[in-house]
Amino acid sequence: MAHPGAAPGALVAPDVLRAGVELYLDLHTHPELSGAETRTAGVLAARLERHGYTVTRGVGGHGVVGVLRNGEGPTVALRTELDALPLHERTGLPYASAVPGVMHACGHDLHLAAVAEAAGLLAGSRDTWRGTVLVYGQPAEETLSGARAMLADGLYERFGTPEVVLAQHTAPLPAGTVAYAEGPLMAGSVTLDVLLRGRGGHAGAPQLTVDPVLTAAAAVLRLQAVVSRETAPAEQVVLTVGSLHAGERANVVPDTAELGISVRAFSDAALSRVTAAVERVVRAECAASGCPDEPEITVVARSPVLLPDAGPTAAVREAHQALFGPGRVRGTGAMAAAEDFGWYGGAGAAVHGMPEVRSVYWILGTTSARQWLAARERATARARDHVPDVPEVPGNHSAEYAPDIRTALPTGIAALHGAARQLLGEPPHLANGRALGEAERER
Repeated sequence: MAHPGAAPGALVAPDVLRAGVELYLDLHTHPELSGAETRTAGVLAARLERHGYTVTRGVGGHGVVGVLRNGEGPTVALRTELDALPLHERTGLPYASAVPGVMHACGHDLHLAAVAEAAGLLAGSRDTWRGTVLVYGQPAEETLSGARAMLADGLYERFGTPEVVLAQHTAPLPAGTVAYAEGPLMAGSVTLDVLLRGRGGHAGAPQLTVDPVLTAAAAVLRLQAVVSRETAPAEQVVLTVGSLHAGERANVVPDTAELGISVRAFSDAALSRVTAAVERVVRAECAASGCPDEPEITVVARSPVLLPDAGPTAAVREAHQALFGPGRVRGTGAMAAAEDFGWYGGAGAAVHGMPEVRSVYWILGTTSARQWLAARERATARARDHVPDVPEVPGNHSAEYAPDIRTALPTGIAALHGAARQLLGEPPHLANGRALGEAERER
């Protein structure tokens, strides 16, 4: 391990960093949407096989599982995502997406490169640890369906149940830092598709129609009251209508309108209550409009609140403080972003039947020092008496999101490698030597 406070580039060997950067650039240039991650899965599988892992493809869709067994000891899993987002990249980078309308705007390319190289470091140091390392390359995270699909395909039954599953996620925090939350880290979420059925007709004869566009507009406005008037101010709930589609021409009243709705909260009770309120409001607006048929309301995805387990999280955080120095391990508040990682742990026990599985999850900063300082200066210029804790910089799901790869990637590789090493067992000769050293110091 590097000494505490070491510069990010010194955390991993130059050849490891070079391989990781090359992998990242390739992935960023060739993004694939959820459910279509064929090439990305193949790239990860090939890299793991090169590191000596036994690899299985096609788990829960395009999922990849790598297994490295190294004697008796704990089983630790490292998880990464494969999919990108339907965005047209506007970073101007020389390695920008070559796929029109598709971009790695959430950092999954960086996650994958970090996991692949951390897996390589673990494979190359098998004389210093004992146990089993699993690598999960998960498809369809952006649709919040990939984790459950892999678990439903027998992930734990086929490849072994891990004691702990590790993951990290990029965010617009200073590159070279990692961050932990006290309590929940990310919200649970429910995604709904709503189909409103009206009666179409000529725009010049609205009295002969039941306009689903008007019904949809009324529902969108009314839904905001679920948060502002039905939710306690201290309770964190977010309700977003992210899509509204209806009609093709200005002179035609369409037959239907479609809404895509996202609900986020930090308890299962709040998620269920707000989801029920969405259904109530939509049905009431349809009744008020005189729609000829009931709306179709479909829950297309659900993810649990992401609450990492305290014990292993404390152990990994301690390892990161020793590795990076205390100044680069920071705290963060709960985020209303959502993840399906929680299904791997105790929150997914009803899915996989293994309530004893623990999870550790941290945030990986990706904003360059220059960009961070420039953003703080802009914030200061706007409000001389207040400097925000988080300056305005392009973040996840932005078409301008561009991680500082030279700083963030080595930190991500080292963070995963250090976390896994903290949780894996020691071989007898190292454990005995450490015990003798401690006994000598006591004397």
